[in-house]
Amino acid sequence: MEFKQGCDWKACYDEERNLYTAKRSGSGYYHLYEITEEIYNALREDMNDIDSYHLIDKGRHLYMDIDDRCGPPYTVVLDHDYAKLCPWAAPFPGGEVWPDELTDAAVEIFESEKDNREQRRKRREAKAGTTDTE
Repeated sequence: MEFKQGCDWKACYDEERNLYTAKRSGSGYYHLYEITEEIYNALREDMNDIDSYHLIDKGRHLYMDIDDRCGPPYTVVLDHDYAKLCPWAAPFPGGEVWPDELTDAAVEIFESEKDNREQRRKRREAKAGTTDTE
């Protein structure tokens, strides 16, 4: 595995799976993403936090843990395979994990999570044993 790291972020290229992933973390937040090769290549150690955030945020959001003191801490698992996709990362839920139904609803509503719709729909179909006609 090859890594890049900067202020509040770390990115990984897994040569065996040709997979690019990243984390953003700091006081009160921890996010995991699947990113593209282009995003990985654009990340630089000397990059400021805003620029790295805008790049990494273009990836597919996999996981987030929030404890920002604006409410109770919570964890959202957008892709249940996040640990397989990012075995190098070490997240731990700091708050209550959202139930799948709530996460599914958020993914369907928020445009920022549209990249998770297909995999979550397939997971629901497999779990229910039926086909989603939407």
